[in-house]
Amino acid sequence: MPPQLVTEDLAAYWTGRPATTIRRWAAEGRLTRHHDPARRRNGVLYDLAELPEAKRNPDTRELIEPGPTPDIIDAGLLAA
Repeated sequence: MPPQLVTEDLAAYWTGRPATTIRRWAAEGRLTRHHDPARRRNGVLYDLAELPEAKRNPDTRELIEPGPTPDIIDAGLLAA
């Protein structure tokens, strides 16, 4: 199954975290950045399968608890 790629804004909503946290997680190696040069803004997308889902009220969609911090994908990348 191909990855379901979402924008930074949607990744932030899905996790219940600010967009700056999504960018930091990617910089730390916790998320994979996918690039789509056809997109107008910055072309960066994130795989929904790598994003921890926030707990939200099923009726109002109000945030109850943000998703947990994901583990680093490949610790070997940071060993250099």
